[in-house]
Amino acid sequence: MSNYATSHLLGQVLSNECPSREILEHLTTKWSVLVLRCLSDGVHRFSELKQRIEGVSEKMLAQTLKVLEKDGFLIRTVYPVVPPKVEYQLTILGAQAAEKMTMLIGWIERNLPEILENKDRLMK
Repeated sequence: MSNYATSHLLGQVLSNECPSREILEHLTTKWSVLVLRCLSDGVHRFSELKQRIEGVSEKMLAQTLKVLEKDGFLIRTVYPVVPPKVEYQLTILGAQAAEKMTMLIGWIERNLPEILENKDRLMK
């Protein structure tokens, strides 16, 4: 795709050709949302994230962190010590995304009783 075509499609998430769809997919996985939420509290090591995010496998956490780093939402810092020390923190862009995700999480939590009632009503 040419630069013109790419720039012309930016912000056109409903278009199949828009690169924003890939970013939307990366940001809105369950694990990405939870990683962003955790990192909004500050810098964390892999083991801290694994402990805080119940149910995430090491493989899935590693994949999620790699994707978020590649997209520029977090920074991975490796310290030259034994044993190895690796920390993750949000970039400015990541902090902005985390703020939106935290708002969504808050909305879900506030509306959970009504959402669950609706689910129960439809299941009967």
